[in-house]
Order: sequence, then C-alpha cells, then structure tokens
Amino acid sequence: MKIYKAYAKVNTFLKITGLRGDYHEIISRFMRVDTLYDELSFEKKNTSKSSEEEFKIIGNFSCTTKQNTIYKAYQALQEYTKNESLVKLMQTYAVKVDKNIPAFAGLGGGSSDAATYLKMCNEVLHLNLSIKELAEIGLKVGADVPFFIYGYDSANVSGIGEVVEQFDEPLLKFDVYTPNVEISTPKVYKSYRANFFNPVNSTELHMLKKTKSLDILDKYTPVEANDLFKPALKEYPELKQYQKDGYYFSGSGSSFFKVI
Repeated sequence: MKIYKAYAKVNTFLKITGLRGDYHEIISRFMRVDTLYDELSFEKKNTSKSSEEEFKIIGNFSCTTKQNTIYKAYQALQEYTKNESLVKLMQTYAVKVDKNIPAFAGLGGGSSDAATYLKMCNEVLHLNLSIKELAEIGLKVGADVPFFIYGYDSANVSGIGEVVEQFDEPLLKFDVYTPNVEISTPKVYKSYRANFFNPVNSTELHMLKKTKSLDILDKYTPVEANDLFKPALKEYPELKQYQKDGYYFSGSGSSFFKVI
C-alpha cells in the first residue's frame, strides 16, 4: 500500500492577537520540517478475527483510539460525507502509523496525522472533496489541521488556526530537539491569559506577516518570538534547563529548534 508522509511543523513566531470566546486568536508563521515526519498507510485487517474492532489504528500511541486525532478525523469526515464506502474501508483496513514526531511537543504531529488521513481517504475513495472542504473538516478536529491540509512550505496562520495564507519564502532546514516534558497546550494558554496577556498591536502584526522567517529569528529573542514561551516556563520550570543558545520554542512546546 502507498505510504503517506505526515510532516512536522515549527512556529518561527507565534503572537496572540486577541480572544474569541474561550479561544485565543493568533498570528503565527508555520513552516514544514522536511526531515521529520510520520508515515501513514492502510493495512488490511485480519478478517479471521471476528472480534476486530470497527476502527483500528496500528502504532505507538499513549492515547486511546477514541482520543486519537485520526479517529476524530474519521468521525468528522463521516459526518460531512455520510459516505458508506468510508465505513466499509475502515471495517476492512487499519490505519498504520510509523510514529516519528513526538507527542506533546509543539510540532503538530497529531494535527498532521489527522490531515494526512483525510487526504488519504479523499484519494483512495475518490471523494472529490476540495482542499477548502478538507480544511473545514480538519478544523473540527484541531486548530492546526488546516495548515497540514494545504501542504504549504510556509504560511501565515491566523484566527484560531482556520486562516491559512501561503507565504513565499525558502523552506529552511531545522535542528529540532524535544525534551522529555509533556506539555498541556490548554494549561499554557490558560497561564498566558492569567499572567502574560498582552496582545500584539496591529502595526507589529502587519510587519510580522510580511517579514521572512529568517529575518524574524535574527531580530527577535526566543521569548519575543513566541508569546507562549513565558507561560510554558512558568508552568514547566524544568524547561529552562533544556534551552540552548540560538534555539527557539515551537508552539506551546516542548520542542526547541534552530535554523541550520
């Protein structure tokens, strides 16, 4: 069976622009990490096992199937299409995932897996859904999923993640490392709102949207480039010991990256 790559991403910058109910609106530059990806494929189930569950994921995950973003993507796709062939596909095949992107790492692994699964189903089942439709479905699974649906090298991502605008710049090469610190994204955002709330002004916002990632990383310190770094350090002080000179913080963490 065909193998599909689900790439990681880093946030070369991430700034909060305001609030939308319980959500934080952002402006962020997402860039694909070409050297780090999960591999997804469909694998035929052993039909002799009568107890085989309806939806099966083969892979190294700490969460249950029902908690997995791939299963959530399946649910969202089924709700949108009401397609019987999708149900039959998942009764016959498991989703096999060779996991390389660490979890709880700010690298978008779960979102990338969900996006890749949606694209796999669209291709295999000839659903003929547009990229825009897939992005709408993906947004129901997670705020970062639309970026991975679009498949851009680099993009300005805003709103709560649903606005993805391609940004024209060379794809950078990154050294990425992930400390063994499991970070809760909701906890970091909650701490930001309670202790560090200071949305970016419109002048800086427009400047950020037009500036290449390399120039932003040259100009900003790691704390200045990512509004979530301070609250992450507050909630997970052990992160400080893992920070190295020249490395930046991705998303809500816990990964650090630098351009090589």
